[in-house]
Formats: sequence, structure tokens, C-alpha cells
Amino acid sequence: MMDNQRPVFTYTQPEENSGYLLWQVTMQWQLSMNRALGKFGLTLTQFSLMAGLYWLNQKQQAVTQQQLADYANTDKMMTSKVLMVLEKKQLLERVKDPDDSRAKQLKITSKGTDLLRDAYVIVNKVDDDFFKNVVQDKPVFDNLLLRLIK
Repeated sequence: MMDNQRPVFTYTQPEENSGYLLWQVTMQWQLSMNRALGKFGLTLTQFSLMAGLYWLNQKQQAVTQQQLADYANTDKMMTSKVLMVLEKKQLLERVKDPDDSRAKQLKITSKGTDLLRDAYVIVNKVDDDFFKNVVQDKPVFDNLLLRLIK
């Protein structure tokens, strides 16, 4: 039998919970980004995977879907579906890996690089606006985020 008198939560307001605050901030940031990127026909996930591919392509010639998913911390199946959409938009190319018939190598196209460059200008503006109230604490804020990632 359940005790309906006992409170569900150990805090009196959701704002006392770090996870709730992080979720709220993340949802607001993602909404801002998706609105801005929509003008380019991109979602935040598409932009993020293209950006990840761009960075990986700078470091190495061949990038597989699995390497990109690992780099972006995204689900392999979701990554594959997003990459199919980006390929249809001719923003990236997926070609068979000559060393592994199951793997696909990814390359961002020049059209993809141009779009990424244009979209980044807006993404940067959205970030500047979104984080303006913590910009004076940016080194500390970024350090805390990096500690959470690890």
C-alpha cells in the first residue's frame, strides 16, 4: 500500500534540483537554436553532426558513421537516419569504406561546408545572446560543463 502522505520529492521547488535546472536550460537553448537553424533548413542535430564531421574531416581523411556518432555522443541509429537526410540534401557524401564493407565513410560537401559556415554565424549569435548573462563567468561556467561531460 502506498503512503500518500509522504512527499514524492526531497526538495520544495523544482528549481532546487540541478538536473531540473540543466534540463530547463538545455530545452531553452535547443529551442533557440532550432528556431534559428530552421531558416537554413537545418535542425540542431543536423548542424551538430555536420559540425562534428567538419572537425573530424580536418583531423583525418576517412571518417565513419560510427566515429562521428562516438564523437558527437549520439545514438548510432539516429545518426544514420540524420545522415541519410543530409545526404539527400547533398550536404555530405556517404561512400563505402574500402577496408570495411559494412562501414560508410563520410565527407562534407562544398555545399555542406558553405551552409555550415553561414549557419555558424547565426549559431554564434544565438549562443552570444543566450549566454550573455553568464559571459563574465564563462571560464568557470565552461569548466563546470566540461567536468560534467567527463
